[in-house]
Amino acid sequence: MTTSNSGKSLSSNFHTQLPVGRDIPLLILGIIGIGTSGPVIALSTMPILALIFWRNLGGSLLMLPFALRKAEWSDVKNREAIKWSALAGVVLAFHFIGFFIAMRFTSVAAGTALTALQPIFAAYFVKRTGGHIPRQAWLGMVISFVGVLIITGVDFQISRRAFLGDLAAIACAALAALYVMLGAKAQRQLTTSTYTSICYFVCAATTLPIAVFSSTELISFSAREWWLLLALIGGAQILGHTMFNLVLKRVSPAVVSLIVFFEVPVGAVLAYWWLDQLPPAGTIPGLVLLLIGCGIFVLRSKAEDKR
Repeated sequence: MTTSNSGKSLSSNFHTQLPVGRDIPLLILGIIGIGTSGPVIALSTMPILALIFWRNLGGSLLMLPFALRKAEWSDVKNREAIKWSALAGVVLAFHFIGFFIAMRFTSVAAGTALTALQPIFAAYFVKRTGGHIPRQAWLGMVISFVGVLIITGVDFQISRRAFLGDLAAIACAALAALYVMLGAKAQRQLTTSTYTSICYFVCAATTLPIAVFSSTELISFSAREWWLLLALIGGAQILGHTMFNLVLKRVSPAVVSLIVFFEVPVGAVLAYWWLDQLPPAGTIPGLVLLLIGCGIFVLRSKAEDKR
């Protein structure tokens, strides 16, 4: 059995229940928010580590006033949850490094599509920790994985750089799933404001020494770059990550990870609109298989949930 933040027991089919009520508009905001991430990163010339540092520091500072009103870190009972929040921040830092590399090395469409493998990794983690994932849902995951093989094969033929970007996207998909799992665990006791202020701050703190050691520029940028950074904080960080973290208090990490997949079409449309960037024709079949696979996961999970 899984336990929610309120202490109520959840049924064994918790990991297949789709969101309802106010969680639906929150998730829609989240999809739009993270959908802006890839194109904004591609538009920016700010170094990857600088973007990660300022994005997360900004997100933490925006959430801090709400967390200060709760002062949950002063309660001894919350120490374990605070540790999980800090660990989520470290994982998030390396997820961002992988994602930002992917956005710079491969196309936005291919990078976001491969990052959307997050639900498959999340389902695997849920299964490993004793959660229930319907057997039929794994069919959808296999189809999605075939789509991934097609996309990475196309990019390997295009260039070694694009292929490395694909690998970075797959790695950050696994890290994103782990980050969501840790966030759900921490928020069984902490409010979202406390969790995100800690997580985002630790993410920034993890990135800073790496940036300093690698002599990454952190301050001297044009006004355009700072405006793009503000767009990244407001869109991807606050509307994206924070909305998803808020929903994690009631919705399974596996389901939230699956819904994140809709970042793919949003990111692809924005990349075409803002960057005139179309993926190579050969990636389309792979992207279609990814969509079909995730669609089967949803329908099969929902069908078993009704039994």
